[in-house]
Amino acid sequence: MSQDIVSDALNRIMNAERARKKEVRIKQHSKLLMSILAIAKLKGYVKNYGLEKKELVVEIGKLNSCKAVKPRYMIRVGEIEKYVKRYLPAKDIGILVISTSKGLVTHLTAYERNFGGSLIAYFY
Repeated sequence: MSQDIVSDALNRIMNAERARKKEVRIKQHSKLLMSILAIAKLKGYVKNYGLEKKELVVEIGKLNSCKAVKPRYMIRVGEIEKYVKRYLPAKDIGILVISTSKGLVTHLTAYERNFGGSLIAYFY
């Protein structure tokens, strides 16, 4: 176990997906991780998630890959396209999760609202 809760949780989710499990239980969680899972649920990568006895239970949806981005790059609006090309397999497939001053958003929302921020994770 490392000290990065988001990275550990996304790695556990990917390992469960590769093992064809339908759900995964995560002992360490944070508000940031819950916000990332909320975005993933809106896009269909996670079916459902919730707390049960201090454990986070995540039901996996249609997911090919998810990872935390390390180091967490600070990106401007003009640089979003560069990171989309780097981390996503195609232009309209997947999302980048960006932490802005207005909260966590996808790369599409950040581009539309002219936000920059810190690149946290990606899903596709």
